[in-house]
Amino acid sequence: MREFPDVIAWSIPAFLLLVVLERVSYLLHRDDDEVGYSAADTATSLAMGLGSVFTDLLWKIPIAAAYALLFTLTPLRVAEVWWSWPLVLLAQDFFYYWSHRSHHVVRILWASHVVHHSSQRFNLSTALRQPWTGLTSWVFYVPLILAGVHPAVLAFCGSVNLLYQFWIHTERIDRLPRWYEFVFNTPSHHRVHHASQGGYLDRNFGGILIVWDRIFGSFAAEKERCVYGLTKNIGTYNPLRVAFHEYVSIARDVREAVTWRQRAGHLLRGPGWRPEPEPTAPVAAPAPTPASAPAT
Repeated sequence: MREFPDVIAWSIPAFLLLVVLERVSYLLHRDDDEVGYSAADTATSLAMGLGSVFTDLLWKIPIAAAYALLFTLTPLRVAEVWWSWPLVLLAQDFFYYWSHRSHHVVRILWASHVVHHSSQRFNLSTALRQPWTGLTSWVFYVPLILAGVHPAVLAFCGSVNLLYQFWIHTERIDRLPRWYEFVFNTPSHHRVHHASQGGYLDRNFGGILIVWDRIFGSFAAEKERCVYGLTKNIGTYNPLRVAFHEYVSIARDVREAVTWRQRAGHLLRGPGWRPEPEPTAPVAAPAPTPASAPAT
């Protein structure tokens, strides 16, 4: 089977050019309700994106090996013909939805994905703010490998999915035609996903399509102005802290836990979960002092 081009790597110059053009558009005109750019935030996003290019090369080795092994073990094969590609891309987007949703509700997975949500701004540079611990998503696509999708085809479809998501990280595009907003992920839908206020939390997980969110009850339309970032922002532009801060918090919580149930909860429950206080044993009341014997 022939090799497929690395869509993301080839798109990097276009990403950077579009970031510059969007920045220029803010210098020329900026609405009052738009957050815009800051030099420090953009530099951090670019550093995270550049770092992810190199770390992804390392993570791809064990992932490719695991996929190759599973592909050789399954007797199924998906024919590489023109009509199978849209079906594989559709299936990849479906499993992306569940991977993305799981990375918001399981804390050890969130520790990786939180990097992408750590900016309090929302622009095209935010799309480049990617994690350096990219070993947490591959298991969600195992069903496709076992169904006979070649690992290279899956990797290509995954790159197309990520490429699509780049342009939806912007405040410069308002609503698109209703039919498009109903079916596809758009800047409006993704602004909601990056918002930190209550009604918007953990919504709009779709990659290319927003229909998965409509079907599985995680859709929210953009109504009020979005406030971007985390419910508890980290307040740093240090790439190392951005990349690993949640892992450090998990390690601290696990170390301070007093039971294995609590340790498992800090890993597998949602971000922000805290165990209920352990019940304390009741203190026994002191025995009554016997009355003095009457004098004789």
